[in-house]
Amino acid sequence: MRRVITTPTPRRTARAAALFGALTIVVGTVLGGFPAHADEPGAPPAATEPPKVDLVLDGSGSMRTADIQGKSRMAVAQQSIDEVIDALPDETEFGIRTLGATYPGNDQKEGCKDTRQLYPVGKTNKVEAKTAVATVRPTGWTPIGIALRAAAQDLGTGPTTRRIVLITDGEDTCAPPDPCDVARELASQGIHLVVDTLGLAHDDKTRQQLICIANATGGTFTDVRTQEQLTERVKQLVNRAQDTHTIAPAQVAGAEKCADAPVLTPGVYTDREKFSEHRVYRVPVKAGEELRASVSVTPDRAVVRDYGVLLQATDSGGQELVRGSDAGSGRTDVASTGVRWSATGDGPASASASPSKGAGAGSDVRTVCLVVSNSFAAQAGVQADPGLPLELTVDVAAASPAPDGPAMGLGRGWILLGVLTLAGLLAGLILGWLARWRIAVWREN
Repeated sequence: MRRVITTPTPRRTARAAALFGALTIVVGTVLGGFPAHADEPGAPPAATEPPKVDLVLDGSGSMRTADIQGKSRMAVAQQSIDEVIDALPDETEFGIRTLGATYPGNDQKEGCKDTRQLYPVGKTNKVEAKTAVATVRPTGWTPIGIALRAAAQDLGTGPTTRRIVLITDGEDTCAPPDPCDVARELASQGIHLVVDTLGLAHDDKTRQQLICIANATGGTFTDVRTQEQLTERVKQLVNRAQDTHTIAPAQVAGAEKCADAPVLTPGVYTDREKFSEHRVYRVPVKAGEELRASVSVTPDRAVVRDYGVLLQATDSGGQELVRGSDAGSGRTDVASTGVRWSATGDGPASASASPSKGAGAGSDVRTVCLVVSNSFAAQAGVQADPGLPLELTVDVAAASPAPDGPAMGLGRGWILLGVLTLAGLLAGLILGWLARWRIAVWREN
């Protein structure tokens, strides 16, 4: 029997090409992704200046004491600082200042002036910085107050947050000025300065003074027991400066009631909240906009295990719109949570916000009350004042499309489902047409 091979007609070929072309477009769309929504956040803004850290090292005579893993306090500090310098991020500007490390005499008045810049704040030559640290020898008194003032001058002023990291083994022996008063003075100047303290000795008077210094500026206190702990903690603080330097929070004071609360616009804010307290802030949100807020509370002192942080968005009458919470146990660096709420103009949640006329004619503005609450409690003997450092981030953007709707709530996933369905339909048509074509060829043969 003669074998006959039938080729597809031009019409069939065109149909197949069209179907394959459509499928290619659909699959390309799926694999290539979808265009981003206009209100999705883009790349973070570039930093206006590099992060700046000044490390203040105690060089007083007591740093000769050898009680940390068989080594002197100075030797432990020097080795830790060397490791920190080796791990410095390239963009961080780092400096070192000493106190009590240069005057060898017995005149306390002169000894209490003893602070000098060992390495200037700026781009770090690691070999030079480590060589300078190696030259420090425990010598004199402990003028912490004047060293903090000088370190603040080393860092200068600017729009971003600067950090002083103080490593010491004792309380100030040169007051006045009292280092706690100096820390409050620096905080009151609004120069975005944070002082973190690390104690190498463990007596109560030293601990309380270092806690007071840290609390006054929103910093942290660490009771150091080992060289490894000192190294890791200083590295953490340097990295924290790198992570948070781009925006300096604005100081604000929350209120007990929404009617008395400060009005916040998009930005980053800092406040202090007492143990088990709530503080309220107001944010105006127009119809068609979405409020996005997050809060972080730092337990900068020893706290009781089991705690929580709650962030609520309510209307001016106290009705809850949305909430976020975080809970934990044990000592942590931060507890944080966030919320999102859209003023869509429909639905019970959005309608419950109190409308008011804004600056523009006919603008419909709703006042949303942000309530920050915490369930922290101080351990026995730990001071409750001042309150815990609180950082609140507020943003108002275009509302997501129908966030509460059953269909649009799926967002881009709903679009993907539709595209996949269409792709499956086209693939089925193509496979069916190919099957019919093969059957036709088989019959003709």
